[in-house]
Amino acid sequence: MARIRKSRGEAEDYWPGFVDALATLLLVVVFLLALFIAAQFTLGRALSSKDAALDSVRARLSALAELLALEKTKNASAQEEIARLMVTLEEAREASAEQARLIASLQDGITKGEASLALTEQKLAEERELSQQARDEVAALTAQLAALNAQLNKLNEALQAAEAKDAEQKVQIVNLGKRLNAALARQVSELARYKSDFFAKMLEIMADRPGVRVEGDRFVFESDVLFASGSADLNPAGEQQLAIIANAIIEIADDIPTNIEWVIRVDGHTDVVPIRRGFSSNWELSTARALSVVEFFQQAGVPPKHLAAAGFGQYHPIDRGRSAEALARNRRIELKMDTR
Repeated sequence: MARIRKSRGEAEDYWPGFVDALATLLLVVVFLLALFIAAQFTLGRALSSKDAALDSVRARLSALAELLALEKTKNASAQEEIARLMVTLEEAREASAEQARLIASLQDGITKGEASLALTEQKLAEERELSQQARDEVAALTAQLAALNAQLNKLNEALQAAEAKDAEQKVQIVNLGKRLNAALARQVSELARYKSDFFAKMLEIMADRPGVRVEGDRFVFESDVLFASGSADLNPAGEQQLAIIANAIIEIADDIPTNIEWVIRVDGHTDVVPIRRGFSSNWELSTARALSVVEFFQQAGVPPKHLAAAGFGQYHPIDRGRSAEALARNRRIELKMDTR
């Protein structure tokens, strides 16, 4: 029992020391923790101040970098400006040299000008002597010019009057043309009536006569009836037939008013066979035969102003054949009343 109590007593003796040790250890831990917290706080503040300083340094570095870039830009601009200034300096030097040359040239010119000034003054004096004569000549020319202008004005007035008269005459010509056309139309109308009478009378006279036929408004005589082969002399039988026609023309001429222009056209035609003697060509033969008929009419009493002759040679055939009948048809004398 005593041993047990002793053990309990000894046990009770250790516990306070253990508690003290634990309290001391706890205090140490608390102290260390407080020290760690204080250190952490101090370190945090130090780090915060370091970050602020670092930010400030970075801001300054950024500003310095911008300043450096600006300085580089300014340096490049300065280099360009220096280059331009060098070019300008070179140009200025060249301009200065050119000015020096000009100054030298001007000095030479001044020297020469001084030499020529005297000559110029001498010429000026001579020109002053001639100026009065020139003024007199100018006055004379001015008077002549005024006279020419007056003549020109008169000519313009005359030209205007002539143009007005010409315009009036053109109007009169137009009116005369219209009147002439109307008169011609009336004349053609009247002549058509007399042509119809002539055609009817000729049909009555030439009815059933051999060697005579009607082609449109023309009376066609075969040349063989009027002329011998290759001849332009009328034979007696031809003259007899033409005498009857001449009398008919004279009767018609008496009835036609004198203001109507008309002719009896006598056209000579040949065939294509070339003439061999007496005439140089068929054309000449056809013309000679037409003239023979016209001359016969004139001798018979037909007024010459109402007669016309024309030769057409072989160039207007009425039959393109080459037979004897075709050739005979193409050898012909045609009579036609026509306007002159």
